[in-house]
This record gives sequence, C-alpha cells and structure tokens, in this order.
Amino acid sequence: MDAWLIWLIVAALLAVAEIFTLTASLGMLGGAALVTAGAAAIGLPVVWQLVVFTVVATASMLFLRPLALRHVLKPQKERFGVDALVGRGAYVVTEVSGLGGRVRIGGEEWSARPYDETLVIPPGTTVDVIEISGSTALVYPRE
Repeated sequence: MDAWLIWLIVAALLAVAEIFTLTASLGMLGGAALVTAGAAAIGLPVVWQLVVFTVVATASMLFLRPLALRHVLKPQKERFGVDALVGRGAYVVTEVSGLGGRVRIGGEEWSARPYDETLVIPPGTTVDVIEISGSTALVYPRE
C-alpha cells in the first residue's frame, strides 16, 4: 500500500474521531496527516514525511488551537428564546399567586407564578421576570 494512502486513511480516521470528541486537537492532527499525505504523494521519503507531520502538527497545536478555543469559549453576546425574557418587565393580566396567574411579556401571554410563593400580585401590576421554568414565568413585583 502506498504511503500517501496510509496517511489519507489516518487523516480520515482522525477527522471521524474529532467529530465524536469535539476537542479540535484530533482535527488538527488529521489536517497534519492530510498535508503529509500530499508530501508522500510527491515522493518524499518516510523520514521526511514524519518530519512534515511533526512540524505541521506542532505548528497547528501551538498557533491554531489557541485561536480556535478562544473563538469557541467566548461568551455569547445575545440571549435567545426564553433566556431573552429573563430580566424583562411584564404586566399582570390575572392575579398571580402560588396557584398560578397570567402575565403579558412583550405582547405574549404567559402563565406565571410569583418567585416568592407567599406573594399575591394583583392585576395591573408591573413585574420583573426572574426565571422561566418550563412554560411558566416566575415573576417578582417591581419596587
């Protein structure tokens, strides 16, 4: 079997392993194996193939991996879905007590309970959404 084909198989196996681990390390090693497959295809001896693999793998681990991790680990700027509702104001439509109630958040009606179960919030009160639990908004009256 040709050396370039072996390197190509190694690159494919590393790429598949990366899909399951999502560490970025195996993907970069797979890229190094792919570059080495190209070097083997042009006829470099095995010793030089190992040098190419080592240099490309080391360079990608030292320079590309920190950039990729910084991009992946940076905090999300925008909140979406129900996370975006937390902290917003709401208008009490029907009395909110430990048994339930209804509030209007941004034009939508939500079932609600008070964050403090002992509170009873009358209709017409403005409240803050503290948390979303399933499809129920946990609210607290504004001071």
